[in-house]
Amino acid sequence: MSTDQERRRVIVTAPSAVEITTQPVREPSSAEALVRMTLAGVCGSDTTAVAGHHPMIALPYYPGHEVVGTVVRIGPDVTSTKVGSRVTVIPPLPCGTCKTCRDGRNNLCENMEFFGCGWIDGGMADTFTVRADRLYDVPSDFSDEQAVLIEPLATPVHAARIAGDLTNKTVVIQGAGTIGLLMLAAARAAGARTIVMTDVLKEKLEKAKSMGADDGVDASLPNMATIVREKLGESADYVFDCVANRYTIEAAVSLATKGGTVVVVGVPHGDITVPLHLVQDHQIRIQGTITYLEEDYDKAVAIIRNGHVSPTDFITGRYPISQSAEAFRVAVSGKHTKILITAEKPSQQGMPAPSN
Repeated sequence: MSTDQERRRVIVTAPSAVEITTQPVREPSSAEALVRMTLAGVCGSDTTAVAGHHPMIALPYYPGHEVVGTVVRIGPDVTSTKVGSRVTVIPPLPCGTCKTCRDGRNNLCENMEFFGCGWIDGGMADTFTVRADRLYDVPSDFSDEQAVLIEPLATPVHAARIAGDLTNKTVVIQGAGTIGLLMLAAARAAGARTIVMTDVLKEKLEKAKSMGADDGVDASLPNMATIVREKLGESADYVFDCVANRYTIEAAVSLATKGGTVVVVGVPHGDITVPLHLVQDHQIRIQGTITYLEEDYDKAVAIIRNGHVSPTDFITGRYPISQSAEAFRVAVSGKHTKILITAEKPSQQGMPAPSN
């Protein structure tokens, strides 16, 4: 149980080792805010990191960057938020002074730190402390469950925005997991005409179609690219790879039209060989994408408010913070779309994990 002086924190100490530690509350500096956590999502980055495969997150680390909470204290110089505000976090912590920050691309900061992904604090804790300028006010008409989806949706929103004009274009999304399904909503909101999704699991493809994909194709089929092109009626203008392994990158290049764009959304586990002769000969653009800007949060809010992304479609399990190890285990299984870790009252501590 946390007190005003102590808090419980989730820490990933080694591959598959998720623990709870009790540490002093970190009081906010002059420009920081102390936030009490309400909900925190287990992200694909977390499941990759807990397996020891994330190329940018070293263990041990304090997870939790998809988070909603309430501001309980602020530093004396803070004007961007106030005590009692319901907020979510914009996890990148840019320096504000390097070339890319000065250019308005602070998601590419040359001196980037990242809340919940290797930084000194993360949102899977009773309370956490973060720069107040990286807090985003949750709209008053949003539930906490809607709010916890703003950050993960902002990633596909950013990917769709920097890819180019999707209006009336054909799109393939590889991977029908959480990010793939959010990519579906972002691409549709950006004006895509036809969207076909690929995955190796039939149930994920069925869910994608129920959420608005025009069709789904088994990614394990040897003639997958031919089938996808038939369903599109042509080659793909844009391919969003939300898996990012050797096979999906090769497939993405084969699916793209001459002059098409492949957008790498997923996190690769290591170096991947690209069929460069096709990239060159077909004049295919390979576009990387990372995180988001505040404008992508604004667009994500609009998509959620319009009902195109609903918590009922995504949130498939909840665990109190004391059961975080089980929450990670279930999330890693791949059988769920979005697992949440929740704040708990003292009387809830020690309760068995909910059945999912």
